[in-house]
Amino acid sequence: MKYIVHLSRIFTGILFIISGFIKLNDPLGFSYKLEEYFSADVLNMEFLIPFALGISVIVVVFEVVLGVFLLIGYKPKFTVWSLLLMIIFFTFLTFYSAYFDKVKDCGCFGDALKLTPWESFSKDLILLALILILFVGIKYIKPIFTKLPTTVIALISFVVSLWFGYHVLMHLPSIDFRAYAIGKNIKEQMVIPEDAAKPVSEYTWTFNVNGEDQEFVTNGSYPKVDGEYVGVETEVIDEGYIPPIQDFTIEDNGEDKLDYFLQQDKLLIITSYVIQKAEKDGVGKLQAFTDKAISKGYTVIGITASGENDIIKLQEANDLKFKFYATDEKVVKTIVRSNPGVIILNKGTVVNKAHWNDFEDVEL
Repeated sequence: MKYIVHLSRIFTGILFIISGFIKLNDPLGFSYKLEEYFSADVLNMEFLIPFALGISVIVVVFEVVLGVFLLIGYKPKFTVWSLLLMIIFFTFLTFYSAYFDKVKDCGCFGDALKLTPWESFSKDLILLALILILFVGIKYIKPIFTKLPTTVIALISFVVSLWFGYHVLMHLPSIDFRAYAIGKNIKEQMVIPEDAAKPVSEYTWTFNVNGEDQEFVTNGSYPKVDGEYVGVETEVIDEGYIPPIQDFTIEDNGEDKLDYFLQQDKLLIITSYVIQKAEKDGVGKLQAFTDKAISKGYTVIGITASGENDIIKLQEANDLKFKFYATDEKVVKTIVRSNPGVIILNKGTVVNKAHWNDFEDVEL
C-alpha cells in the first residue's frame, strides 16, 4: 500500500501542477471557459459570470499549489481533503458537460491539449481513484524535508503562482498555444488538407412498415424500405479533421474582407471584443499608437463584435483614424487576451502581438 500511495502522490501532484500551470499561463482564457459553464445553457448560474476571472485565478493558483503541497508533503490532511473536494467538483462538472453535451472542451489543459467531454470525465475518474488512494493511505504521506524548508517551499509556490498569474494578466500568456501565436500563418491554419479525416455521421431512419414504426441505421444513404417515411435523426460519430481556425472573418457590411487583409505586408489590427468593456487606460493609448503605425506605412484596422454606435463613439472620443470591422466576439477573445490588444501580420503571418500595457514596447 505504501508504494501505491507514493506512486499516486507523484502522478497526482505532477498532473495538478501541469494542468494548473497551463491554465495559470492563461487565466483569462480559463475565465472565458468558466463563463461558458456558468451560462444559462449549462449550469444556469449567470450571477457568477462577473466573478469568472477572480474564480479562475483562485482555482488555478490553488491547483498548482496543491500539486506542490502534495509532492513535498506539506499539511497532508489539508492537501488531500482539498484535492478530494476539488476533483469531486471537477468530476461532476465534466460528467454534466459530457452527458448533456453542453461544453465541447472542458478547458482542463487550456489550449495546449483539447479533450472531449467524455475524455475529460475519464481523466477525472482516474484522478478521483488516485486521490481516494491518497485519502486511505494518508499516513504514508510524509514531508520530504524538515519543517522549515517545507514551509518555505510551500509559501514560495503560492507567491510565485500569484505573481505569474498577475504577470500574464497584465501582459499576455508567456506560452501561446493558440492558432494565432507569433509565427503562425492564419491562412494556413484555415486549410483542410486533402487527406484529412472526413466527418463520420450515423443516420437513423424511421419508416412505418405495415402500420408499425421501424428504425434503419445507415451511414447516410437512403435505405430501400417498403414503407412510409416518418423521419430521420443524425448523430455525428467522428467530426473528422477540424482546422485550428474556422470562423475568423473581417466583415464590412456583410462582405468578408479577410482574404484581402491577409495579403497586406504591414497590417496592424486593434482588437476589442466588446468596446464598452475595453480598459480605459488601454483605449487612451490607441490614438498615439495607431497614428505612429500609420505614419510608418502600416494598414491599421480594428475588429470588434460591438455595434456601429459604440464604434462611432470610440472613434470620435479618441480621434481614431482607422476603421473597425465586424468579427465574432469569441474569435476576438481568442486572438489577443487583452481588451484592447494588437496583432501585427505580414501577409497573414503573425509577427507580433501585445497587451495594451505593452503598446509602447511594440517595434513598428
